[in-house]
Formats: sequence, C-alpha cells, structure tokens
Amino acid sequence: MKNKTGLLILHITGCIAFLSLPVLLSPDVSWDFHFIKLPPFQEDFVSYTLLLLFFYLNYFLLVPRLYFKQKFLFYIFCIVASYVAIALLPHLIVPGNHGGPRSAFQAAVRAAAPLNSEDIEMQLRGIDSNTSEGQTRGTPPAGFRDPQALNKDSAELIPAQGHTTHPGPPPSVDRGPGFSSKKPRFENLFQFMMVLVLSAMIRINNRLKQIEKEKVNAELSYLKAQINPHFLFNTLNSIYSSAIDENADNTAAAVVKLSGMMRYVISESHHQYVPLEKELSYVSDYIELQKIRLGETVHLDYTVSGNPARKQIAPLILISFIENAFKHGVNPEEDSSIDIEITIDGDMLHMSVLNNKVNTVNGHASKNNVGLENTVGRLKLLYPSKHELVIKEDEKEYMVLLKINLQ
Repeated sequence: MKNKTGLLILHITGCIAFLSLPVLLSPDVSWDFHFIKLPPFQEDFVSYTLLLLFFYLNYFLLVPRLYFKQKFLFYIFCIVASYVAIALLPHLIVPGNHGGPRSAFQAAVRAAAPLNSEDIEMQLRGIDSNTSEGQTRGTPPAGFRDPQALNKDSAELIPAQGHTTHPGPPPSVDRGPGFSSKKPRFENLFQFMMVLVLSAMIRINNRLKQIEKEKVNAELSYLKAQINPHFLFNTLNSIYSSAIDENADNTAAAVVKLSGMMRYVISESHHQYVPLEKELSYVSDYIELQKIRLGETVHLDYTVSGNPARKQIAPLILISFIENAFKHGVNPEEDSSIDIEITIDGDMLHMSVLNNKVNTVNGHASKNNVGLENTVGRLKLLYPSKHELVIKEDEKEYMVLLKINLQ
C-alpha cells in the first residue's frame, strides 16, 4: 500500500513539474500572469500536455500491447501518428486570432514596407513638383510616409544612407510573443523523442523487474515443492526400501537422480535461460524418481522426440504441469494413468500432459496451485505472443497442451 501511494505521489509530482516547463521557459513570464493569454504560451502548454498524455499512452498501451508482442510496424505507425497529432493539435486547439496586445503595432509595421534611399528621394522630388503647382511647400503629398514619424522599432527597418538594397520581398519582421504562425509546430521533435524513450525505458525496466520477481517466486515455489520434507521423505523412503530389498541398482540410481535434481534447482534455476537438454534431463529425473516411489501403482507413459541441441528455454517452465499431474492423478487404490509427451519440431516445443482424475491421498495438494500459477505468469512474461497454453478439464480427465516458440 505504501509503495502504491509513493508511486502515485511520484507520478503527480512529475506531471506538475513537466507542465511547469512552458511557464518557466516562457520569455514573457510575469507576475501578473498576462502571458497565459498569449497564443504562443497557450500552444506550448497544449503541446506539453499532449506530450504528457503520450507518455502514459506509450507506457500503458503501446509498449505492452505492441512492442512487447513484437508488432513493431504497427508500433512505429502509432508513434508517427502520435507525433503528427502532437504537432498539429496545438495550432488547431488555440483560437485562430493569434494577435496579442501588440498586434496593432505589428499590423502597422507589417503594413509599412521598409523605405530605402531611392524611395525617400522620389518622395522628396514629389514634394518639389507638387509645390510648383501651388501646394504649400511644407505639406507632403498624399501617401508620403515620413521616416522620422515611425518609432524606433520600425525605424530600424530603414536602411542607412548609401546602403544598396536588392529587389525582392521585404525582410522578415520579428512578430514577438503576440503572434503565432499558422504553420504546424514540428520543432518539438526533441521533446517528443525524450518522452518516447523515457516512457519505453521505464516500462521495459519495470517488466524486467517483474520477470525477475516472478522468477524468484517460481524458484522458491519449486524449492518448496521439490525439496520439501514430504518429497524428500517419500523419495528417501523409496531408496530405503530398495536398500532393504538389496536392490542396489535402484538405490544408486535414485540417489544420483535426487542429487542431480537438487543441483539443477540450486545452481541452474537462477539463469534466465538454460539449455533445453538440461531442462529435459531434470524432467526425466523427476519422472524416474516418481516411478521408483510409486512402483506399479500408476500407468505412466513418458516420451520425448526431436533434437533439443543448441536450444534454450526458461528453467523450470515445464515441470509444474508434470508435477500437477502427479499431484492430482495418483491414487494407489484407483486406476491412475499419466501420459506425458514432449516433441521438439525445429524451434517449436510441444508438450501434452494427460491424467485421469482420482481422489488424491494428500487433500491439501489440490489446494496448492502456487507453482502452476507462477508458471502461467512466467509464460506470459517470458514468451509473450510466443506460446499457447490450453487447459482442458472434465469430470474424468485433466489435460494440458503447451506450445512454445524457442527461437
């Protein structure tokens, strides 16, 4: 609960800090908050709000549902579409009148083309000709713009005497914070890329932590399931019985297999992936120990086909389904049957586990499905869109069909 509250506070603080950036970076910021009425600030604020929304869209939806499932083309398309929307929407959302408190002056500046020396000379000549026709010499002709009448902002646009100008459109005018271009805003690519990378990295990092946590839980679960006193007692009791019957071969084989299983769980299970041959060897040792323990009371059929060489698999990902069959499908007083088949076809692994339902001797075992639940969760994390798990159950049988792409 404390972790969730702390995470919520962190997200709220981060959102407030991010939305404060357009205020802190605005060149027109003032204590009277008049700048919030300026269209450039409004566009910046809308842009940052959309970037924040995209952060959570990418974090909660695009990365887990597209990137993790390797739908890369659709993911890239969504990213490009999001960027275009963020570039266009601020201009469309902010009202069309982009004028501000200085718009009247800027309109006058835009209406007054810059005067060069030739224009001034021609207008002065017009004064002389008009004066000779009877006008008052001190009255300028209609349309004459006295450069001295312009304020210092517009007067800076008049070239100095002797400066040669080139024909063409007038030079661009700095429109100031009261004007916003009608073109879409594509200059925020850097901010967009930063938000994209940050949200993806945080999500991927959280997923890696979740995988590690699930793996640790699975290891603990299997350690409890495979090396618990009950399992050890039954196995050692079987070994003792073999020793009493002077069946040295079974005794030695059981000790070796039990030792190999314990070594595998302790030394190999902490790796993210292990050779498929080692995983199958662990499964085989487990089944052989169960055969020694159960004897002829269970009809057990176990087959492996295909070439497991040079293939990797997540450790302890198969055993829980097999262990579940022994928990729920074994009763010496009933007809117990377990069929296990593992096939490697190229990069695909197929496993089917079928057992008939019986009244189990250990009633508490039916309630202990922690290992099975952990394995289902690990499959979703480690093999997203690369596995198929089908569980069929009726009154008499329980069947598991698992397909994993090992590539």
